[in-house]
Formats: sequence, structure tokens, C-alpha cells
Amino acid sequence: MALYEHVFLARQDLAQAQVDALAENATQIVEGLGGKIVKTETWGLRSLAYRIAKNRKAHYVMLEIDGPAATIQELERQLAINEDIIRYMTVRVDEHEAGPSAMMRRNERDRGDRGGDRGGRGGDRGDRGDRGPRRDRDEAPRDAA
Repeated sequence: MALYEHVFLARQDLAQAQVDALAENATQIVEGLGGKIVKTETWGLRSLAYRIAKNRKAHYVMLEIDGPAATIQELERQLAINEDIIRYMTVRVDEHEAGPSAMMRRNERDRGDRGGDRGGRGGDRGDRGDRGPRRDRDEAPRDAA
């Protein structure tokens, strides 16, 4: 059997429970036709690069599938007629990634490292280094009298 990565985008106005139900429905389609879902990842609600069917955001879900081509054809047919799915893409791969996908690794890295390489921003705004004070704000007005 062949290995596939399948990503679909669900409408932004769906609840997370509805997105999970869509992923479960896709799992049932694949397993009903002799395939196997190796891994399911929900990437969450993310902004789109451009509007698709009046949606600016979408729920992203990725499935790693091990199954025959006929399974993928039926899955794509079912997703094409589902109004909640705005886009999908299936790619055949030589092997599945071990561990979390690149999108999940990026999210974990972003959460754990908030503002790490920005230096001293935010805390001490009064320090202007070697530039000296600003004339318009830090000096007394010239024609105050």
C-alpha cells in the first residue's frame, strides 16, 4: 500500500468539535476501504494567505494515510461534496515523518520562546543608549516665557 499525507481546510465558523467530527468521518472512510490512518494532527485555526469562499481563516487538519489509491479517490470525492471543507490536498510520500510534523514543531517552538532574541525590549523604555536625550521631549521648552 502507498503512503499519503492529506491536509484539509475546514470553514472558520465551525466549532472544534465539528472539525474533529470531520476528521473522524475521513478516518471512517479510509478504514472502511482498507486503508489505515497512521496519524492525525489538528493544526488549529490559522489565517489564510488569501480569501477562499469568503473565509479569511480555516481549521487545518493533517492525516497520514497508509492505503490504496482507490481509498484516496473516494476520500477526495467525499470531501469535494462536503460544504464544510473549503480545500484539500493529498500528496504521496515515500515515508511518513517520525514524531510531530513541521507545523507542530513550529508551534511548540513559538510557544516556548516568546521574545527570546529581542534583547532588552519592553522593560526599560527610558534607556536610549549612547544617543542622548530627545530634544523635543526631554529638554525644557525654549520659549516658555
